Amino acid sequence: MVAKVLADASGTSMTPRAIAAQLGGRSSGAVGNALQTLADQGHATVAGSTPLAYQATPTTAGVAAAVIVPAPPVTRRPRPNATPTPTPPPPSAPVPAPPTTTASEPIARPNGAMYHPRTLSGMPDVTALQRLRDAGVPALMYGPPGTGKTSVIEAAFPDLETVPGDGDTVVADFVGDYTKTDDGRYVFVYGPLIRAMRAGSVLFIDDATIISPTVLAVVYPAMDGRRQIVIKANGGEIVTAAPGFYVVAGHNPGVHGAILSDALASRFSAQIRVSTDYDLAAELGVDRRAVKAARNLATLQAKGETGWAPQLRELLAFQKIAAALGVEAAAGNLVGIAPDDDRDTVATVVRQTFGAAVHPLALGARI
Repeated sequence: MVAKVLADASGTSMTPRAIAAQLGGRSSGAVGNALQTLADQGHATVAGSTPLAYQATPTTAGVAAAVIVPAPPVTRRPRPNATPTPTPPPPSAPVPAPPTTTASEPIARPNGAMYHPRTLSGMPDVTALQRLRDAGVPALMYGPPGTGKTSVIEAAFPDLETVPGDGDTVVADFVGDYTKTDDGRYVFVYGPLIRAMRAGSVLFIDDATIISPTVLAVVYPAMDGRRQIVIKANGGEIVTAAPGFYVVAGHNPGVHGAILSDALASRFSAQIRVSTDYDLAAELGVDRRAVKAARNLATLQAKGETGWAPQLRELLAFQKIAAALGVEAAAGNLVGIAPDDDRDTVATVVRQTFGAAVHPLALGARI
């Protein structure tokens, strides 16, 4: 049947997924194995590697089936009023969620950096997030880039699976996809959503609001009372979330393309604003003039007089640049990284704070 689809499209290259769709939803992994067999026998040829695609050869029609037989039906998730079908136990017990902590001391993140907990509802923010997980309340962390949204999430949840969101994120980035093994077979490799569901761990969707809403919809059945998803790409496999599974997301308001849809907002019952802790920046050794300039710009931003202010990420970078190139260079870099529309305002505030005119970093004349 794979040969028939190739022969009917003679002269056109086709991917395993495209052929699987023409075969009525058959497994693209099985189709990939069939294509590899045809290629090994000379009845198909590889026409591209990214993505992997095949074309018919003069002998393809000779091995093609006369008709295409529809794929057998797959078992779908039962309707809410139907009697559920017993499912076999998972191959291994779910990983228990880490215990809730009341730590207020710095916490090591996976990259080795230390996170300094802040207050949220009268307790350390990591504790508050862990309690929300225990209560089954998904949380959306929102605020400007560089304020520490990812940092607090990584500190609160060591059992983290992350999906970095962008405009090109697809469903396969959540659930997984087929990949070719060294021996030429195709196997389905599960994505972070499935791994988190099976382990009862945390799924972090970073920059969730720049992912297409139709792609994000794949997560919703796992977040509500169903606690299940159907992996259509893997023959309609049903995956049920283990106890402890939790979803947290990040949102950067004002970033181009970031849209907090009603469907997304309704799934995240707790929405927590994250702003820069300028006192922490000073405690971490950032030049107090830089911290003062950032505070002043944040005040102007709140009044609508500028659209940008340095956040904790930029202030920590200031500290590193000052150590490497000097304070004047670091101050000039603050001006240089400001958006074009805000650069004059930033330059004025930085000049007033540092007591001298500064300019963006730039190469000078030949030495």
